[in-house]
Amino acid sequence: MSNVPVSGDSPFQAERTPRDEAPQFVLPLVVRIERSAPPARTDALETAARAVLRLLGDERAHGDGEWAEAVRNWEDARIRKVVRRARGAEWRRAGTLPGITVTGKSAEVRVFPPIPLDGWPKDLAKLQVSGTELDDPEPPAPADPVQPVLWLNPELEMSAGKAMAQAGHGAQLAWWALSGTERAAWRDAGFPLTVRTAAPADWPRLTGGGLPLVRDAGFTEIAPGSCTVVADHPALR
Repeated sequence: MSNVPVSGDSPFQAERTPRDEAPQFVLPLVVRIERSAPPARTDALETAARAVLRLLGDERAHGDGEWAEAVRNWEDARIRKVVRRARGAEWRRAGTLPGITVTGKSAEVRVFPPIPLDGWPKDLAKLQVSGTELDDPEPPAPADPVQPVLWLNPELEMSAGKAMAQAGHGAQLAWWALSGTERAAWRDAGFPLTVRTAAPADWPRLTGGGLPLVRDAGFTEIAPGSCTVVADHPALR
């Protein structure tokens, strides 16, 4: 499949489209944030992006799999993701629900199959969306151009939770744009990727180069239509 930048009837567009008329679903992600040992911000973003890819590549999300109908319903509407935080017993309870836990260097993120927008399970509904402010103890290393890179807009300020959702969107757009063979190769390699903030001077080139773009619907934090992420996968260059 060729590159699929965001345009027209995109699930990420701000304008109202036929996708808005479909029943709305959301993909829940929960990040573990213990008071004594919060994860590094960049690692949390990368782990969230890999969690989304792990769900998309899971056999339960395809064909007659147990999550397939929920994933199809979600993809037919706006592609919404909501990140909540948990610690201690909250995290343990979340771990008993169907889903996939992905572990990074310091971060743990659990992704769950899509649910109706107003149908959150009790143990997820009580978790907080706020409070996902995270920092990097050290500046992230430069991105490896051999690996996929999710470039964040250098002009936008987002909470870690918001940025995690946007990184997940970017990973999903890259996944959609790849061929079946390219997807399998990425999955078999363990979904390597990095998330970095683009240099301001590079942003026009990245957004104008035909790579998949995420444009936020503007439900939280930033203005509708803002370009948040460019999905720079080597196979799409």
